[in-house]
Amino acid sequence: MTPARPSIDRRGLLKVGGAATVAAIIAPQVAGSAQAAPHSGASAAPASPEAAFLDQNPSWVVKPFALDQVTLAEGTVFAEKRARVLNLATAYSADRVLHNFRVTAGLPTPEGSSPPGGWDDATGNLRGHFSGHLITMFAQAYASTRDQLYKDKIDYIVAELGKCQDAIAASGQASHPGFLAAYPETQFIRLESFATYPTIWAPYYTCHKIMRGLIDAYLLVGNEQALEIVTKMGDWVHSRLSVLPREQLNRMWAIYIAGEYGGMNEVMADLHALTGDERYLTTAKCFDNRQALFGACVENHDILTRLHANTHVPQFVGYLRVFDRSNEPDYHAAAENFWHMVVPHRMYAHGGTSGTWPAGDAGPANTNAELFQPRGNIAGSIAGNGAETCTSYNLLKVSRNLFFHDPDPKYMDYYERTLVNHILGSRRDADSTSNPNVVYFLPLTPGSSRGYGNTGTCCGGSGLENHTKYQESVYFRSADNASLYVNLFVGSTLNWAEKGITVTQTTDFPRQQESTLTVSGGRAQLDILVRVPNWAKNFQVWINGQERLGPKTPGTYLRLRRMWQDGDTVRISMPFGLRVEKALDRADTQTVFHGPVVLAALSSDPAYREFSFYRQVRLDGDISPAFAPGAAGTFTTNGHTLRPLYVGDTQAHHIYFRRTEPTVVFGTYDSGVANKQRDGQTFLDLVWAQAPFGSHQEFMKTVTAASANWVRQGFLTRDERTAILAAATDAEGELRI
Repeated sequence: MTPARPSIDRRGLLKVGGAATVAAIIAPQVAGSAQAAPHSGASAAPASPEAAFLDQNPSWVVKPFALDQVTLAEGTVFAEKRARVLNLATAYSADRVLHNFRVTAGLPTPEGSSPPGGWDDATGNLRGHFSGHLITMFAQAYASTRDQLYKDKIDYIVAELGKCQDAIAASGQASHPGFLAAYPETQFIRLESFATYPTIWAPYYTCHKIMRGLIDAYLLVGNEQALEIVTKMGDWVHSRLSVLPREQLNRMWAIYIAGEYGGMNEVMADLHALTGDERYLTTAKCFDNRQALFGACVENHDILTRLHANTHVPQFVGYLRVFDRSNEPDYHAAAENFWHMVVPHRMYAHGGTSGTWPAGDAGPANTNAELFQPRGNIAGSIAGNGAETCTSYNLLKVSRNLFFHDPDPKYMDYYERTLVNHILGSRRDADSTSNPNVVYFLPLTPGSSRGYGNTGTCCGGSGLENHTKYQESVYFRSADNASLYVNLFVGSTLNWAEKGITVTQTTDFPRQQESTLTVSGGRAQLDILVRVPNWAKNFQVWINGQERLGPKTPGTYLRLRRMWQDGDTVRISMPFGLRVEKALDRADTQTVFHGPVVLAALSSDPAYREFSFYRQVRLDGDISPAFAPGAAGTFTTNGHTLRPLYVGDTQAHHIYFRRTEPTVVFGTYDSGVANKQRDGQTFLDLVWAQAPFGSHQEFMKTVTAASANWVRQGFLTRDERTAILAAATDAEGELRI
């Protein structure tokens, strides 16, 4: 056991580490923040702890707004999903959050009290983790709604956790008085001797959830005692890890599941930011996963295959936070390179990752759907469900934090894809006061159904957070406050007190294909940067009713520069359009999108659905004529109903289908020639990739050139080419738009 290290109280902490930083961050904000009324108009409000914390990071070129500065509009799909989670949050007993902590501390539990359950039961090796998520849920719920009920729960939980921490310290059962957990210190001690799962189960992962919850209780609710408790926990973590050699730490973090530590480097870096105490930054670096992945990602060497996805993804959030505090470039390089190893090379259509695959070039078969699949393996790993929701939750965090350093729209394009499909689709559209009603995996296997519930699991816990913070990335601002980024189309109101304005976004996206921004308050010279999504065609913008002309390139930000005044409006039109997205490794395995929305085919048949579209395509190349629109965003094609993936129920679905275009056809004119494939692309794929065509003559030039090239290369005979040209010529009337 590591010798106990002396604790440092808050006064001592101010003396030894960064008193100026603490004074700047902590002192101004608590007064008024905990009891603050909802924002109205453009009146200035006291800076919350979160706002001050976010604003003091000098390395960010783009910064987020505090959670309480953005209010979700009612009536949107985001508000509906959140309301269902708030229904649970309102009913959930704070004593259940505390139960296992009290038992461990030797304190009495109220009559009838019980632990959260699932993995956070009375005896499991992960108890306490779900309680940490619950604390974050309550904190986010309060920041989002200012409902006193959630603040009362936080204040009660934090006070009781303080008693547990004190009782454990007084009993002498831990190596340091800052220790706080829902089980004894034994698991942490055994990890240092390289114990494996199930003897121990991710002790620092559980520690992270508790520390994150306490930091959120401080930042979002203004509970100062939460900061005191988590600071003592940080002292304990430092006391254990700072004395261990690098080789021992490397081996610890490389132990499957047992060494999983969530975002411990993130919370330790956050403690450094909150206190200025260098010990916390030193401890954050103790979590560098150098044996397993860190160095490889710095060198941009992809070794992700077969690594446990959600063990590693949150580590990169921490590396970015360490970079924020240290400015050491390796930490940023590791995170940026890692992101590009996943997106798009291991990304499914709905934004998730990880799956199973058969034996082959990548070695033995993998049956664990929580492991990263081989690079470029999408169609080959659609089995055994896969796509763990926790992993998407953490990939959104990585994307968001990368954007703060480099506002590249690709990060927000990924964010939107995953939020609209995987995250929204992970929550059932039904109320429950007993469980989170979220999925563990959002299944990809053909004919799969979503399984909801997940009390006490990792995805059950992160699911509580997913649906109580939808507003966190809708708007960002440049570091100099000269620009406003509109990243997501989510009905909401931004209160930007520093600018003296509010910005209200009116939309029911993704159930609506337009949005309107309304500026209220005083005058403000400001660049508003509106993201033009990478899927968007015919994107249009009107300022006060006058169309903004000029290019609006998909996958960019459109800059609108002016002196904004009260009542100014920006209307945005973004027609959704139907399209297909092909799997990287098998071109005939595809997903239908309607704008940003994955359309899943409803069917319980485990065989892939086979769809054909080219008979309905006209000179514009649009596949829409092959689809009949229905109610509530549904479509019918090839005898199947396709429905938005964000609809949360248990109907079996197919996210991927097989594209079957057996012969070369143009309208109803069938050449009788097999639609052969070359390098993953069929002849019809090659032709229609050149659409839209301005005329039938232009279309015929493409068919003529493509068929001649395939004859030269031996993929078509001269007779087959003649038949293709005849069908293309005869179809002129049908191909006209």
